[in-house]
Amino acid sequence: MVAKKAKIVIVGAGIAGLTTAYRLHAASHNLFDLTVFEAGNRIGGRILTADFAGDRIEMGATWIHGIGGSPVYAIATEQNLLEEPSCNWERMDGFPSDPLTVAEGGFTVNHDNLARPISSLYRHLMDDARTGDATSADGDPGVRAYLRRGLRQYQATRAANTNTGLGDDTWSLEAIEESLFAMEECTERTCTSADDLSDLNLSAESEYKEFPGDHITIAKGYSQIVEHLASALPPGTIHLGKKVCLVEWCSGDGSSPDGSPPVRLHFSDDSVVDADHVIVTVSLGVLKAGIGKGDGKGIKFDPALPDFKSKAIGRLGFGVVDKLFLQMETESREAFPFVRLAFRQDLEENGSKRHVSKIPWWIRKTESICPIYRESHVLLAWFAGKEAMHLESLNDEEIISGVHATLDGFLPSIKAGCRIASVKRSRWGTDPLFLGSYSYVSVASSVDDLDLMAEPLPRVKRGEVPRLQILFAGEATHRTHYSTTHGAYYSGIREADRLLRFYNVGN
Repeated sequence: MVAKKAKIVIVGAGIAGLTTAYRLHAASHNLFDLTVFEAGNRIGGRILTADFAGDRIEMGATWIHGIGGSPVYAIATEQNLLEEPSCNWERMDGFPSDPLTVAEGGFTVNHDNLARPISSLYRHLMDDARTGDATSADGDPGVRAYLRRGLRQYQATRAANTNTGLGDDTWSLEAIEESLFAMEECTERTCTSADDLSDLNLSAESEYKEFPGDHITIAKGYSQIVEHLASALPPGTIHLGKKVCLVEWCSGDGSSPDGSPPVRLHFSDDSVVDADHVIVTVSLGVLKAGIGKGDGKGIKFDPALPDFKSKAIGRLGFGVVDKLFLQMETESREAFPFVRLAFRQDLEENGSKRHVSKIPWWIRKTESICPIYRESHVLLAWFAGKEAMHLESLNDEEIISGVHATLDGFLPSIKAGCRIASVKRSRWGTDPLFLGSYSYVSVASSVDDLDLMAEPLPRVKRGEVPRLQILFAGEATHRTHYSTTHGAYYSGIREADRLLRFYNVGN
């Protein structure tokens, strides 16, 4: 008599889900009945390579964050994904060492006397935070208060007669420093997804780990990573267009009264699937929606998730980061520069006599507008938080008008010779399959919540045998590499190995 295979269902075909499936299939020698259900019409999750105006771009995950020890780099190297393809691709030449910094109004900021000191100050402050050498400002647990204290201390100790080379009498030294520092903070918003750095937990910064070495993009596209993982699975393992709405599980002794598998999944097409183990790899945004009021966007659990799990989901931060690509048509032979934007922080408010700007509010926390590689006619700008969500709501004409106004305010000579022909942007915040981009540790939470996210259900006491009905993977379940693709990858390996140990498979 042939023993019945354990039925394992993976919810989500992003990098976490596909890595889990890849590991289980490779290590178990066909021991499991393995299925991956994906709600969307493609695999990859928040990894999505696309083409725009003849160049290869990344709508989601973009970087291999350090090549020293990264599993993503290992796959890309092994599969020859870093070799130059027939078309050019985003950030193929890295970042320039000499970006042009321009202040609102159009004057070029002196790099040596102004831009570099503020950039160095900011990097020093964040380096201290990530090595655990930072202390909170006046008991405020957020990153912003800590950073602003650092700026105030710098301004109080630097020479008052610093040779700034401002070249513009509408700016004071303090005002330009504020704008340059805010520019650095805007970069932090897109790196972390935190809309407001006041909500970014300072103490958690030292827990986050980075790989050493260069940060690079993938010549043949990030999507090739997930395609490689999926290609190793047996045909028919992955099912697209299958949205899970409800997960029923046994919270008591972990057994089903009628002896059927302990977990049952209900789909939006009214179909039902039973399983011995379910690995949930959906985004933190979808999990947050599931514990909310119930607008149909999230996954519900019956019984409801226990307090330790639902409270961790609620406390952790999950923000929105979007990318805006612009196809430029220009009569000039000069390449569009990599330009960093120092916006005024002293704009007119409540009828005061501060400066007035025609640049729309939703673009005023954009750190740069730059070609995706030198001499490309495709430009890129990053958005986070409220500005990203508003960008998602705009039509193309409104976006083009806003960018033109920005170029008029910063680079009028370049704007005069070019126009935006078309745009392409991501919409991670309003996409019901994601409801955001990636996680961060908020001031209401701690890295311990990331560990709680990774705990399987039902919860067992120390020394008890785990039952592993519902397991969790994804970037928001990794304590030290959250918010990254390699963190999602590691979480998939972790949960696959948890099940392999449960069945005494391998080492």
